[in-house]
Amino acid sequence: MRLVQFQAPHLMGPHLGLESGNGGGVINLNAFDPTLPKTMMEFLEQGEATLSVARRALAAQLPVLPRSEVTFLAPVTRPDKVVCVGMNYVDHCKEQNVPVPKEPIIFSKFASSIVGPYDEVILPPLSQEVDWEVELAVIIGRKGKHIKATDAMAHVAGFTVAHDVSARDWQMRRNGKQWLLGKTFDTFCPLGPALVTKDSIADPHNLKICCRVNGEVVQSSNTNQMVFKTEELIAWVSQFVTLYPGDVILTGTPPGVGVFRKPPVFLKKGDEVQCEIEELGIIINKVA
Repeated sequence: MRLVQFQAPHLMGPHLGLESGNGGGVINLNAFDPTLPKTMMEFLEQGEATLSVARRALAAQLPVLPRSEVTFLAPVTRPDKVVCVGMNYVDHCKEQNVPVPKEPIIFSKFASSIVGPYDEVILPPLSQEVDWEVELAVIIGRKGKHIKATDAMAHVAGFTVAHDVSARDWQMRRNGKQWLLGKTFDTFCPLGPALVTKDSIADPHNLKICCRVNGEVVQSSNTNQMVFKTEELIAWVSQFVTLYPGDVILTGTPPGVGVFRKPPVFLKKGDEVQCEIEELGIIINKVA
Protein backbone atom coordinates (compact mmCIF):
# COMPACT_ATOMS: atom_id res chain seq x y z
CA MET A 1 0.00 0.00 0.00
CA ARG A 2 1.00 3.59 -0.67
CA LEU A 3 -0.31 5.69 2.24
CA VAL A 4 -0.42 9.48 1.84
CA GLN A 5 -1.44 12.63 3.68
CA PHE A 6 -3.15 15.12 1.38
CA GLN A 7 -5.33 18.18 1.15
CA ALA A 8 -7.94 19.11 -1.44
CA PRO A 9 -9.96 22.31 -1.97
CA HIS A 10 -13.28 20.57 -1.16
CA LEU A 11 -11.98 18.98 2.07
CA MET A 12 -11.38 20.57 5.46
CA GLY A 13 -7.78 20.14 6.61
CA PRO A 14 -5.41 17.21 6.01
CA HIS A 15 -6.76 13.78 5.12
CA LEU A 16 -5.36 10.27 4.84
CA GLY A 17 -5.36 8.54 1.50
CA LEU A 18 -4.02 5.75 -0.66
CA GLU A 19 -2.04 6.54 -3.76
CA SER A 20 -3.44 4.32 -6.52
CA GLY A 21 -0.03 3.18 -7.73
CA ASN A 22 3.22 5.11 -8.13
CA GLY A 23 2.22 8.48 -9.63
CA GLY A 24 -1.51 7.68 -9.53
CA GLY A 25 -4.51 9.47 -8.05
CA VAL A 26 -5.65 9.35 -4.43
CA ILE A 27 -8.35 7.33 -2.67
CA ASN A 28 -9.73 9.24 0.33
CA LEU A 29 -9.51 6.84 3.29
CA ASN A 30 -11.47 9.20 5.56
CA ALA A 31 -14.41 9.09 3.12
CA PHE A 32 -14.26 5.27 3.09
CA ASP A 33 -14.30 5.13 6.90
CA PRO A 34 -15.02 8.42 8.72
CA THR A 35 -13.83 6.89 12.02
CA LEU A 36 -10.25 6.68 10.73
CA PRO A 37 -7.84 9.33 12.06
CA LYS A 38 -6.87 12.12 9.69
CA THR A 39 -3.15 12.14 10.42
CA MET A 40 -0.56 9.46 9.70
CA MET A 41 0.80 9.68 13.25
CA GLU A 42 -2.55 8.64 14.76
CA PHE A 43 -3.09 6.10 11.98
CA LEU A 44 0.23 4.39 12.76
CA GLU A 45 -0.37 4.52 16.52
CA GLN A 46 -3.53 2.43 16.04
CA GLY A 47 -1.49 -0.26 14.30
CA GLU A 48 -3.11 -3.27 12.65
CA ALA A 49 -6.66 -2.00 13.23
CA THR A 50 -6.23 0.98 10.89
CA LEU A 51 -3.98 -0.87 8.43
CA SER A 52 -6.67 -3.50 7.89
CA VAL A 53 -9.22 -0.76 7.09
CA ALA A 54 -6.79 0.67 4.52
CA ARG A 55 -6.35 -2.78 2.97
CA ARG A 56 -10.15 -3.11 2.69
CA ALA A 57 -10.35 0.31 1.04
CA LEU A 58 -7.69 -0.68 -1.49
CA ALA A 59 -9.69 -3.77 -2.45
CA ALA A 60 -12.99 -1.85 -2.67
CA GLN A 61 -12.20 -0.05 -5.98
CA LEU A 62 -13.29 3.33 -4.65
CA PRO A 63 -13.37 6.60 -6.59
CA VAL A 64 -9.93 8.09 -7.18
CA LEU A 65 -9.25 11.82 -6.87
CA PRO A 66 -7.08 12.94 -9.81
CA ARG A 67 -3.56 13.86 -8.80
CA SER A 68 -4.04 17.37 -10.19
CA GLU A 69 -6.83 18.03 -7.65
CA VAL A 70 -4.90 17.19 -4.49
CA THR A 71 -1.94 18.65 -2.63
CA PHE A 72 0.40 16.03 -1.25
CA LEU A 73 1.73 16.62 2.25
CA ALA A 74 4.70 14.75 3.73
CA PRO A 75 3.51 11.22 4.57
CA VAL A 76 4.44 11.91 8.20
CA THR A 77 4.30 15.35 9.81
CA ARG A 78 5.41 16.31 13.33
CA PRO A 79 6.97 12.96 14.30
CA ASP A 80 8.60 12.64 17.71
CA LYS A 81 12.00 12.52 16.00
CA VAL A 82 13.92 12.46 12.74
CA VAL A 83 17.01 10.29 13.17
CA CYS A 84 19.73 10.55 10.49
CA VAL A 85 22.70 8.37 9.62
CA GLY A 86 25.99 9.76 8.30
CA MET A 87 28.47 8.02 5.95
CA ASN A 88 26.25 4.98 5.46
CA TYR A 89 27.06 4.19 1.81
CA VAL A 90 30.32 2.41 0.99
CA ASP A 91 30.66 4.43 -2.24
CA HIS A 92 29.97 7.75 -0.41
CA CYS A 93 32.80 6.96 2.05
CA LYS A 94 35.13 6.32 -0.91
CA GLU A 95 34.33 9.71 -2.48
CA GLN A 96 35.43 11.41 0.78
CA ASN A 97 38.49 9.18 1.27
CA VAL A 98 37.27 8.20 4.73
CA PRO A 99 37.13 4.70 6.23
CA VAL A 100 33.80 2.90 6.33
CA PRO A 101 32.37 3.46 9.86
CA LYS A 102 32.59 0.59 12.36
CA GLU A 103 29.35 1.69 14.01
CA PRO A 104 26.52 3.96 12.79
CA ILE A 105 27.11 7.73 12.91
CA ILE A 106 23.88 9.25 14.22
CA PHE A 107 22.66 12.85 14.08
CA SER A 108 19.23 14.42 13.77
CA LYS A 109 17.02 16.97 12.10
CA PHE A 110 14.20 18.74 13.92
CA ALA A 111 10.71 17.72 12.78
CA SER A 112 10.06 21.36 11.82
CA SER A 113 12.34 20.81 8.79
CA ILE A 114 9.82 18.40 7.18
CA VAL A 115 7.94 19.57 4.08
CA GLY A 116 5.91 17.82 1.40
CA PRO A 117 7.16 15.97 -1.67
CA TYR A 118 6.57 18.90 -4.06
CA ASP A 119 7.15 21.84 -1.70
CA GLU A 120 9.88 24.42 -2.18
CA VAL A 121 13.23 24.22 -0.44
CA ILE A 122 13.95 27.71 0.86
CA LEU A 123 17.57 28.87 0.74
CA PRO A 124 18.38 30.42 4.13
CA PRO A 125 20.10 33.83 4.03
CA LEU A 126 22.61 32.46 6.57
CA SER A 127 24.07 29.86 4.17
CA GLN A 128 25.87 30.02 0.83
CA GLU A 129 26.50 26.26 0.56
CA VAL A 130 23.19 24.39 0.36
CA ASP A 131 23.61 20.86 -1.01
CA TRP A 132 21.47 17.89 -2.05
CA GLU A 133 21.30 14.34 -0.58
CA VAL A 134 18.79 11.70 -1.71
CA GLU A 135 18.02 9.16 1.04
CA LEU A 136 15.87 6.14 1.79
CA ALA A 137 13.73 6.94 4.84
CA VAL A 138 12.32 4.32 7.21
CA ILE A 139 9.07 5.11 9.04
CA ILE A 140 8.52 3.38 12.37
CA GLY A 141 5.16 1.71 12.93
CA ARG A 142 5.51 0.22 16.40
CA LYS A 143 7.00 1.54 19.63
CA GLY A 144 10.13 -0.16 20.91
CA LYS A 145 13.32 0.08 22.97
CA HIS A 146 16.31 -2.27 22.89
CA ILE A 147 14.95 -3.87 19.71
CA LYS A 148 16.89 -6.87 18.38
CA ALA A 149 17.96 -6.67 14.74
CA THR A 150 16.05 -9.91 14.10
CA ASP A 151 12.83 -8.25 15.36
CA ALA A 152 13.43 -4.83 13.84
CA MET A 153 11.27 -5.15 10.71
CA ALA A 154 8.22 -5.82 12.91
CA HIS A 155 8.64 -2.21 14.11
CA VAL A 156 8.75 -0.74 10.58
CA ALA A 157 5.59 0.64 8.94
CA GLY A 158 7.25 1.31 5.60
CA PHE A 159 9.60 3.44 3.55
CA THR A 160 9.60 6.75 1.70
CA VAL A 161 11.94 9.04 -0.24
CA ALA A 162 13.77 11.78 1.67
CA HIS A 163 15.89 14.74 0.63
CA ASP A 164 18.41 15.52 3.38
CA VAL A 165 19.09 19.12 2.34
CA SER A 166 22.36 20.24 3.94
CA ALA A 167 23.99 23.63 4.49
CA ARG A 168 27.63 22.54 4.30
CA ASP A 169 29.10 25.77 5.74
CA TRP A 170 27.10 25.27 8.95
CA GLN A 171 27.58 21.48 8.95
CA MET A 172 31.34 21.42 8.36
CA ARG A 173 32.78 24.70 9.66
CA ARG A 174 30.36 26.57 11.92
CA ASN A 175 28.59 25.58 15.16
CA GLY A 176 31.72 23.76 16.46
CA LYS A 177 31.37 21.37 13.49
CA GLN A 178 28.26 19.86 15.08
CA TRP A 179 26.07 18.84 12.12
CA LEU A 180 22.65 19.71 13.55
CA LEU A 181 22.19 23.35 12.50
CA GLY A 182 23.40 22.76 8.94
CA LYS A 183 20.87 19.97 8.56
CA THR A 184 17.78 21.42 10.15
CA PHE A 185 16.86 24.75 8.57
CA ASP A 186 13.13 24.98 7.76
CA THR A 187 12.22 23.04 4.55
CA PHE A 188 15.43 20.93 4.75
CA CYS A 189 13.57 17.59 4.94
CA PRO A 190 11.21 16.99 2.01
CA LEU A 191 9.53 13.57 2.33
CA GLY A 192 7.20 11.52 0.15
CA PRO A 193 5.29 11.06 -1.95
CA ALA A 194 3.90 8.09 0.00
CA LEU A 195 4.61 5.82 2.93
CA VAL A 196 5.06 2.56 1.01
CA THR A 197 4.27 -0.29 3.39
CA LYS A 198 7.06 -2.82 3.85
CA ASP A 199 4.93 -5.66 2.42
CA SER A 200 4.81 -3.79 -0.91
CA ILE A 201 8.60 -3.73 -1.39
CA ALA A 202 10.51 -6.82 -2.48
CA ASP A 203 13.79 -5.77 -0.83
CA PRO A 204 14.39 -2.27 0.56
CA HIS A 205 18.13 -2.95 0.41
CA ASN A 206 18.21 -3.50 -3.33
CA LEU A 207 16.60 -0.37 -4.80
CA LYS A 208 18.02 2.04 -7.36
CA ILE A 209 18.42 5.48 -5.79
CA CYS A 210 19.17 8.68 -7.67
CA CYS A 211 19.11 12.46 -7.52
CA ARG A 212 18.84 14.89 -10.43
CA VAL A 213 19.50 18.62 -10.34
CA ASN A 214 17.90 20.49 -13.25
CA GLY A 215 17.53 17.16 -15.05
CA GLU A 216 21.19 16.14 -14.70
CA VAL A 217 21.89 12.96 -12.74
CA VAL A 218 24.15 13.88 -9.81
CA GLN A 219 23.70 10.81 -7.57
CA SER A 220 23.07 7.27 -8.82
CA SER A 221 23.56 4.18 -6.68
CA ASN A 222 21.68 1.32 -5.05
CA THR A 223 20.55 0.82 -1.46
CA ASN A 224 22.61 -2.41 -1.49
CA GLN A 225 25.59 -0.08 -0.88
CA MET A 226 24.32 0.76 2.63
CA VAL A 227 26.89 -0.07 5.34
CA PHE A 228 24.27 -0.59 8.07
CA LYS A 229 20.89 -1.86 6.89
CA THR A 230 17.52 -0.92 8.37
CA GLU A 231 17.53 -3.75 10.94
CA GLU A 232 20.97 -2.86 12.31
CA LEU A 233 20.10 0.84 12.45
CA ILE A 234 16.92 0.22 14.43
CA ALA A 235 18.76 -2.09 16.83
CA TRP A 236 21.53 0.49 17.28
CA VAL A 237 19.36 3.59 17.72
CA SER A 238 16.86 1.85 20.03
CA GLN A 239 19.66 1.18 22.55
CA PHE A 240 19.68 4.94 23.19
CA VAL A 241 16.12 6.10 22.60
CA THR A 242 12.59 4.72 22.46
CA LEU A 243 11.31 4.63 18.90
CA TYR A 244 7.69 5.70 18.43
CA PRO A 245 5.20 5.24 15.58
CA GLY A 246 5.86 7.92 12.98
CA ASP A 247 9.54 8.34 13.82
CA VAL A 248 11.59 8.80 10.66
CA ILE A 249 15.07 7.36 10.08
CA LEU A 250 17.06 8.79 7.16
CA THR A 251 19.49 6.04 6.22
CA GLY A 252 22.29 8.00 4.54
CA THR A 253 23.16 9.20 1.04
CA PRO A 254 25.15 7.76 -1.87
CA PRO A 255 28.06 9.62 -3.56
CA GLY A 256 27.64 12.59 -5.87
CA VAL A 257 26.83 15.40 -3.43
CA GLY A 258 27.83 18.92 -4.46
CA VAL A 259 30.39 19.65 -1.76
CA PHE A 260 32.80 16.92 -2.91
CA ARG A 261 32.73 17.94 -6.57
CA LYS A 262 35.73 19.72 -8.03
CA PRO A 263 34.98 22.57 -7.87
CA PRO A 264 32.11 22.25 -5.35
CA VAL A 265 28.56 22.90 -6.65
CA PHE A 266 25.72 24.22 -4.50
CA LEU A 267 22.03 24.81 -5.03
CA LYS A 268 20.81 28.20 -6.23
CA LYS A 269 17.45 29.88 -6.59
CA GLY A 270 15.42 28.37 -9.43
CA ASP A 271 17.09 24.94 -9.34
CA GLU A 272 14.88 21.86 -9.34
CA VAL A 273 15.93 18.77 -7.39
CA GLN A 274 14.37 15.37 -8.10
CA CYS A 275 15.03 12.57 -5.63
CA GLU A 276 13.89 9.15 -6.82
CA ILE A 277 13.98 5.64 -5.38
CA GLU A 278 12.84 2.59 -7.30
CA GLU A 279 9.38 1.31 -6.19
CA LEU A 280 8.94 4.26 -3.79
CA GLY A 281 8.53 7.16 -6.21
CA ILE A 282 9.93 10.61 -6.86
CA ILE A 283 9.89 13.90 -4.96
CA ILE A 284 10.48 17.17 -6.79
CA ASN A 285 11.50 20.31 -4.94
CA LYS A 286 12.14 23.72 -6.47
CA VAL A 287 14.75 25.85 -4.75
CA ALA A 288 13.53 29.31 -3.74
